[in-house]
Amino acid sequence: MHCEKMDEVKKPLNNIYATLPCAAPPAWAVWQRRLIEVMSEAVYPFAQKYTRADGSLIWRDGQDDSFQTRDGADDFYESFYNWALLYLLGGGDHLLPMSHHHWDGVTQQLTRLGLVRKEYERGYDQFHQGESYIYFYFLCLADPTHPKLIERARRFAGFYLNEDPDAINYDPEHKIIRAPHNGSEGARWGYFDDEPVYENFPYMEPYGLPYEDVAAITTYADLADPELARRMGAVMQERMGKGDAATNLIVTSLIANAYLMTGDDKYRGWIADYVGAWMERARQNGGLMPDNVGLSGRVGEYIDGKWYGGLYGWSWPHGYYNVCMAAIIGAANAFLLTGDQRYLELPRWQIDAIHALGMTRTLGQMAAQFGSFWTIMAREQSPETEIFVVPYRYRDSGWFDYQSPSPIYPVALWVLSHAAADWERIELIRHNSREDWREVKPFRSKEDAGHEQPWLCYLQGDNPSYPEAILSEAYAKVGRRMALIRGDQSDLAQVSIHHWQELNPVTTEALVQLTLGAPQIIYNGGLLHAQVRYFDVDRRRPGLPLDVATLVEKIAPDHIIVHLVNLSVFGVRTLLIQAGAFGEHQFISATYEQRISDYPGGYAAPPLQTETHTIPIDDSLLRVELPPTSEITLTLKVARHVNPPSYRLPWDRL
Repeated sequence: MHCEKMDEVKKPLNNIYATLPCAAPPAWAVWQRRLIEVMSEAVYPFAQKYTRADGSLIWRDGQDDSFQTRDGADDFYESFYNWALLYLLGGGDHLLPMSHHHWDGVTQQLTRLGLVRKEYERGYDQFHQGESYIYFYFLCLADPTHPKLIERARRFAGFYLNEDPDAINYDPEHKIIRAPHNGSEGARWGYFDDEPVYENFPYMEPYGLPYEDVAAITTYADLADPELARRMGAVMQERMGKGDAATNLIVTSLIANAYLMTGDDKYRGWIADYVGAWMERARQNGGLMPDNVGLSGRVGEYIDGKWYGGLYGWSWPHGYYNVCMAAIIGAANAFLLTGDQRYLELPRWQIDAIHALGMTRTLGQMAAQFGSFWTIMAREQSPETEIFVVPYRYRDSGWFDYQSPSPIYPVALWVLSHAAADWERIELIRHNSREDWREVKPFRSKEDAGHEQPWLCYLQGDNPSYPEAILSEAYAKVGRRMALIRGDQSDLAQVSIHHWQELNPVTTEALVQLTLGAPQIIYNGGLLHAQVRYFDVDRRRPGLPLDVATLVEKIAPDHIIVHLVNLSVFGVRTLLIQAGAFGEHQFISATYEQRISDYPGGYAAPPLQTETHTIPIDDSLLRVELPPTSEITLTLKVARHVNPPSYRLPWDRL
């Protein structure tokens, strides 16, 4: 459990003065600063081309045929979601007001479209809402004293604490959220607003049928028959339209965000109750988390007692992908706010159960059984190539949708626990992988993630060129996005709602990994869990100071190693390093090299001589001064999860 934080207001900060000259600036440091500067500038042409003066996106929302669906709010917010994060990392000062401006503009736009009420989604599934509100969480972390953000954080969380009489989402007796679609109007019953019809949409065909037991519907193609589409729609309306869903665990980030803004214990208690209830359901189901709970609190109440078949559950459309995502988010928030490690068992149960069902197959067998993707893989490699696959989904006929296991889940778990057993879960995936984990592949997913493997190899000393490789790859991403923006001749009144997010020129994965020592967040609603965070002392703002680059070189259970470089040849740069994104950790001591030889000398610098210094810290903050063209490598001994987490800014400590 958390220890109570001492009164740090009067406690003087420990200060370390870097004395080592940076004779040859590391390539990663130059790349890092250049990437931050380029992305900070790249938001201007994006905003100029795609947004109106009020911050909204240029689209057709003024027309009579404007958006008529529950889906879509996330796609608008996602277009800007990581701009505030770039600010938090040290991006330009303009990024914070721009992030506020576009949040407000998009929120008003979505209000006009009918998707948002009281500045929050009226009611939709948390898989998509989670994609929207990571934007809000970054804004709150970047600007936690902003009165409007504090009010919103309380109000949004209040929709799930039943503090708004128009938004009764939660049943405290059964510890359930009352509907899979929920929001500012409370439980939004049903899966459809109008006649329940599940039509044959080609883009949904890869996910197959939501249910196998609907009369006369045996293939996805059958949904082309209007009568059968209505029959499936009616079943979905009944089974997915009320009661709790496992994906609702993503709501815990909204509640945790309110706690981190305010410190109000009611939010911690709500999360402990809600996550605890889902843990008990999983325990009663042999560890696998059921995906649906009826209004009476009974699992499978509307699906013939089945633990599977709920909305965004084990059967449809993604299975393990989003169920485990929800388990990690819920467990991470409960652990963060309480310090109780037992909550981390929830995602462990899911990971271990799925991996226990894994099997080794050849690409030829996978191609014959599961089709197109595996057929391409068999052509690119060899039909005889063996791979390890696990099932992602379950239905009446058993486990299906076999895929190579993703390391994202055990990596997110290990970053929280730093437990040897969680690292072994990662190693197991690597052992069974056919890929070279050190390779930096040139791609960008929607989640702005996917390079966990080469980053982990770097942390283990097995991929020394990774920082330069991932930073140059990220720089190329920005260049490609800018080329796409310049060449875009689309009619913006008619584009897809995904158009702008696919052109967002800000990519933060490399910076999050290298500067904070963290993987990318769980995209569908996760908070930012990191080893460290930085504050610019001279400019009194979050993020790295100008010209400063940092690299987390090692992460161990009891210490981290951070390398800091000041590239400026003119100015001293002073920063605070915080233990954890939320000050939840404590620095115990710092070990570093201090120069004992003369500098700068005459025409040539004299030989550098150093001695090792170790100082006690016992604080969540450390002040570091970097003279012009200097560097320092700190080995920071850390006690983890000993302080109550908070978005608190450190200016009262200066």
